[in-house]
Amino acid sequence: MSLPALFDRLRLPVIGSPLFIISNPDLVIAQCKAGIVGSFPALNARPQALLDEWLHRITEELAAHNRDHPDAPAAPFAVNQIVHKSNDRLEADLATCAKWQVPIVITSLGAREDLNTAVHDWGGITLHDVIDDRFARKAIEKGADGLIAVAAGAGGHAGRLSPFAIVQEIRQWFDGPLALSGSIATGDAILAAQAMGADLAYIGSPFIATDEANAAPAYKDAIVAGRAADIVYSNLFTGVHGNYLRSSIEAAGLDPDHLPEGDLKTMDFGGGNGAKAKAWRDIWGSGQGIGAVEAVEPAAARVARLADQYRAARARMGLTTG
Repeated sequence: MSLPALFDRLRLPVIGSPLFIISNPDLVIAQCKAGIVGSFPALNARPQALLDEWLHRITEELAAHNRDHPDAPAAPFAVNQIVHKSNDRLEADLATCAKWQVPIVITSLGAREDLNTAVHDWGGITLHDVIDDRFARKAIEKGADGLIAVAAGAGGHAGRLSPFAIVQEIRQWFDGPLALSGSIATGDAILAAQAMGADLAYIGSPFIATDEANAAPAYKDAIVAGRAADIVYSNLFTGVHGNYLRSSIEAAGLDPDHLPEGDLKTMDFGGGNGAKAKAWRDIWGSGQGIGAVEAVEPAAARVARLADQYRAARARMGLTTG
């Protein structure tokens, strides 16, 4: 197993996952400067023309940081592209990413060979998120460079499989870049992800409770207060199963324990639907690992804590290098 050279600049083997609505240039830049991959969904930049401004700012600020800190350059950043047919911005967003030569593109809800080819043409790499081995094989067949295994307990659209199960099945045939998502919120869990065969940990929910995140104060406080038992798994809100905070479902006037089934027809990544309570604005996504989040703090402080925990975990295991 080996990672592309652009990952050599990581302080920790971590990708900050793209958080719908929440991830913004402030958070991405802070994550990258702290030494992990920062990412955001292209659809967070609304209207579409704003994506160009975001990528300009991220590119310039990270370049300036690298000039000022040649011995500790920033990690690369990533942009998430929703490939589902309801995303009517995909082609325009991809063209903007090509303009700025985005180093990493994370694709979700659909794999397309032409998209992978386009990213490769400007020198980028693609990582595709999958919930099982079947989807993983399809993604690699269509040219993805690596995979993000979205296991049970992950925030947002999450799979049902144990991380042990999905990683071991993928590693039976794939030796390329592999990240693991699902309740990873400590340095110990990062090391555990590597021990089971992943190269990188994919961490999202803990970064909701950061100063830079574009989340309402009540949302950040709910992450801090929440535990694994406060997470509800449902496909009602987007048509695809995901994990959400119980308190936000209750605040929308719904019974978290008796939610009706959703339908793929309800999925909408375009201009938005007319529902009164929308994911992810009103119904708040979260993974099961939030019990480890004790306070709202700067993203750099969160990364530093993860790094300290990771080093301590390695020392306990007798792994003193790396």
